[in-house]
Amino acid sequence: MTDVLDKPAPVASAPRPPAERTARRKAALHWIAVHSLGIAAALFFVLPIVFVVLTSLMSDNQAMTRDLVPTTWEWGNYSQVLHTDGFLTWWRNTLLYAGLGTVLTLLSSIPVAYALAKFRFKGQRLALMLVVSMMMLPPQVVIIPMYLFWAKQMDLAGTLWPLIIPMAFGDAFSIFLLRQFLLTIPNEYIDAAKVDGCGEFKALVRVVLPMARPGIAAVALFQFFYAWNDYFGPQIYASENPAAWTLSYGLESFKSAHHTNWNLTMAATVMVMAPVIILFFFAQKAFVEGVTLTGVKG
Repeated sequence: MTDVLDKPAPVASAPRPPAERTARRKAALHWIAVHSLGIAAALFFVLPIVFVVLTSLMSDNQAMTRDLVPTTWEWGNYSQVLHTDGFLTWWRNTLLYAGLGTVLTLLSSIPVAYALAKFRFKGQRLALMLVVSMMMLPPQVVIIPMYLFWAKQMDLAGTLWPLIIPMAFGDAFSIFLLRQFLLTIPNEYIDAAKVDGCGEFKALVRVVLPMARPGIAAVALFQFFYAWNDYFGPQIYASENPAAWTLSYGLESFKSAHHTNWNLTMAATVMVMAPVIILFFFAQKAFVEGVTLTGVKG
């Protein structure tokens, strides 16, 4: 009983002085005012994604109302989309198209970019001008002769190979971006490797590529995102064969089949967007560094 009576009473924390609260409030308002444009831009991009995610977790009836927050969280919508006929096939085709296409683009573009950046040869400026001119050529201009070649001559209609095989011959944008990044690597490193007995190929593999990882990562992400989101190419070459559809093209068919089930359509949209968002989140440092360091030299 004595211990209880002798125990000191807890001391109440003293309230913060009004001057301190006012200073903190002014600092918060100043931060909001300075970053207002950034906050508005962030909300412009984030709020549609939040709307899509919340709608994907609604029931069939609630998705047709004006409600913004689900009353019951229907996580089974994602399972239902995943078990839709063909959805896993679209996933497999998209991974094949984006993954293999990115690898082939890097393997074919890096040597060309290295030659344009580090070699001195007759016609180098003309070769660079051809690469730049190819960047300005819309793909729709050559789609008819390309389709006739792959569909009629090579008999590859109804597959994704007409989209994957050309990536093994280089990509103009990837070559130009890598060339600009390789210009920032001092030639002294390559010369030192040659003094140590390295040839051009070994110097490229052991010296240049490790130093060019940010630029390679940026090119890889650009190419992967392009192939993952490509709708035009699969529509031209694979539309007649549902077994060769990708997620971007299959999502249109899914939307047509579930045009009254907006929750399922939004769930499928989230499952298509999620991989690229996660990939960019983990690779954004290398991506930003690779983009900002290109174009330092001309």
